Amino acid sequence: MLPLLAMPAEADPVALVNPFVGTSGTQQGGPIDTFPGADVPFGMVQWSPDTPSQNAGGGYEYNDRAITGFSLTHLSGPGCNVFGDFANLPTTGTVKDPTHAQQPFSHSNEQAQPGWYAVKLDDGVHVALTVTPRTGLGRFTFPASTQANLLVNVSSDQAIVYDAWVRIAGNDEIEGSAVSGNFCGMPDQFTVYFVERFNRTFASFGTWRGARLSPGSRFSRGPGTGAWVTFDTERDPVVEAEVAISYVGIDGAIANMNAEARSWNLSAVRSAAVQMWRDALGRVTIAGGSTAEEAIFYTALYHAFLHPNVYSDADGRYRGFDGNVHRVRARHLEYANYSDWDIYRTEMPLLALLDPDRASDMMQSLVDAARQGGQLPRWALVNGPTSVMGGDSIDPVIAGAYAFGARAFDTRAAVAAMVRGATKTDLPREDGWYVERPELAEYLHRGYIVNSHTTSVSPVPNGASETLEYALDDFSIAQLAANVGDERIYRKFMARSGNWANLFDTASGTIAPRGAGGAFMQTPIGDSGQSGFQEGNAAQYTWMVPQDLRDLIAGMGGPAVARRRLDTFFTQLDAGQNEPYAWLGNEPSLGTPWVYLTLGEPWRTQQIVRQALLTLYGDSPAGLPGNDDLGTMSAWYVWCAIGLYPQNPSVRALDIGSPLFAHIVIRAPHGPTITIDAPNAADDAPYVQSVRLGGDPTQRTWLGLPERGSLHLVFALGTSPNRSWGTAPQDAPPSYAIAPVRFPPSASTTLAVSPALATIAPGMRATIALAFSNPGSTPQRIAWRAILPSTLRAQRDSGTVDVPAGATVSATLAL
Repeated sequence: MLPLLAMPAEADPVALVNPFVGTSGTQQGGPIDTFPGADVPFGMVQWSPDTPSQNAGGGYEYNDRAITGFSLTHLSGPGCNVFGDFANLPTTGTVKDPTHAQQPFSHSNEQAQPGWYAVKLDDGVHVALTVTPRTGLGRFTFPASTQANLLVNVSSDQAIVYDAWVRIAGNDEIEGSAVSGNFCGMPDQFTVYFVERFNRTFASFGTWRGARLSPGSRFSRGPGTGAWVTFDTERDPVVEAEVAISYVGIDGAIANMNAEARSWNLSAVRSAAVQMWRDALGRVTIAGGSTAEEAIFYTALYHAFLHPNVYSDADGRYRGFDGNVHRVRARHLEYANYSDWDIYRTEMPLLALLDPDRASDMMQSLVDAARQGGQLPRWALVNGPTSVMGGDSIDPVIAGAYAFGARAFDTRAAVAAMVRGATKTDLPREDGWYVERPELAEYLHRGYIVNSHTTSVSPVPNGASETLEYALDDFSIAQLAANVGDERIYRKFMARSGNWANLFDTASGTIAPRGAGGAFMQTPIGDSGQSGFQEGNAAQYTWMVPQDLRDLIAGMGGPAVARRRLDTFFTQLDAGQNEPYAWLGNEPSLGTPWVYLTLGEPWRTQQIVRQALLTLYGDSPAGLPGNDDLGTMSAWYVWCAIGLYPQNPSVRALDIGSPLFAHIVIRAPHGPTITIDAPNAADDAPYVQSVRLGGDPTQRTWLGLPERGSLHLVFALGTSPNRSWGTAPQDAPPSYAIAPVRFPPSASTTLAVSPALATIAPGMRATIALAFSNPGSTPQRIAWRAILPSTLRAQRDSGTVDVPAGATVSATLAL
């Protein structure tokens, strides 16, 4: 047995969190989009400052030096403009241009901690904010003034505000609503309501719409609407405000305020919020790392606990995906805001492990959405789908939640909804535009999606990445079906999970898109990644087959070939979508370091993951490698820092890496207590020398997660690789194919234009030379078709070409 060192005392996790992490751009450029303001775990209200740059969803850019308002709704790192509703901004003096008002500030006068935020603005106004799940409490301490104002911008949502209204109610209350949506340019819409109540009466008030100010007005409606209230602070400088929101109606906001805003004592409300965070973050305790590493870890865990969000009101009502008001089950909550393509890989397994009851309610909310709207929603925002990103990723979200501990939801209804979305091409579309699986009929017929389609927000055709996602989605359906005892559905969808192989080009050894004629398309990487792939390229997506890495590697030519390719791939860790290297700042690459376990080189996984933890993450505004995407990048850090990873998130198993900390305890409610000891843990000691599981040595590089009891891992770590531990084929994580994999014959096409023309003027002619190359070992017949603008004519715009093995055959297209 390895000797265990005495471990240092565990620090208060709340004190270690730095909410400013991720509030600026990455080291490589591009925003991360987190927010620093007050929230509680999975809360409905996020009362946080916005700045002029208005980073998407988070609203705050650390390098800005002014605040445009403190709004009530935010998403952490979504990448597209959303939320920022009902911004409050304190000012003094005459109200002149409220829509463009801003207040300078300095970071030296700013503080943030889980559950609260405070800043002193340059004009002397002190702002302190804290929250409950559905309400907020703000204290605004003004200089002595007869015109201390609070501007309330009811149209401050970052995206399009289709309609808004505001009403001055009595002499101490404001209420209103806004209709927004248009997430990532999609046609979704939602309505949010708010009530704001003050601890003292107004001295005066007014409303505005656009540039038109109406002093003394009590009501305004339309986009660009807002209101202001003015106080006399010459004798009493403090103005306090309670706020509440609802997605049901003003009555819902009032009910939420009455239920949760029960105290004007800011310290007491703040203490309650902080305790919520202490309870949540305390489910994982760590010791033995540097203070900075502990801060990065708990900040990452904090960010992972921000979304999805409580959506039902305190009285249990919520507005469903059918637009009607429903009531949640007693003692349960309804949740909203699922960035499914982003969160299925890392965040949802983590939430299900650490908070299975809440994760169960989240999954039941999705089942409810499918019942109300006819389909499972993809990238659900409030009470509607946005259809953003590829795949049908809500399937692995649900299957992963179940696998890691969320069991208290209607699993059979979930399987039925998942199967319906994966098999029915004529599902009802109550909103007139959303379809759960675009190009499903083609996928069912061919086993892949032709690369002539552009789905979601992809700027290029994305048939290859969409096919990979659907295959993984099908695997997820199979796993959940097996868990509920449906063998027929399991076998059907396990067979479909092998559809990834239909896009594996054995000539190039990569996943490649295919055209309508069936030929592989070897397209260049451009400014928007590579045709065939959403947010990425073939080098990044090829490894995204976690359900069957063994057959993927065999198709490449075996482990030696795959190792060389993966070694080249990791010469860069965060290259972006326009380079054929790893992009650990985006989801498709996140599981790639763990492929080395299947290749029999776990030491390379340990090396690369540690390098990423130390170089791509930090305790600073630039401390994440990409959009946090509602907690995904942060959850990746948490998993990797504890030395375990859900490579195949629909299966209750974890890959084994190496822990960053000497002592870790994970307390899974209703599940196992996982204790990890690594006495020699250090930044420069990522290499596993040996592992004991429950006291017994193990060579396996993965473990099955028990349902109950305890799990104890003891690592011996060192500064040099151990190239003998975990290297045998039987040590590798399992692959799950149930039938032999067959790859299609390889053929590829290239296209050259002669003469090289930027434009073809009226009356001119041009000849396009087509070169069809078949590097495979069998002859191929390739069908081609030219898609031309209506103003161009071709002598022949389609045809077939027989290409012998290893040959190139030419054809021409005359315009």
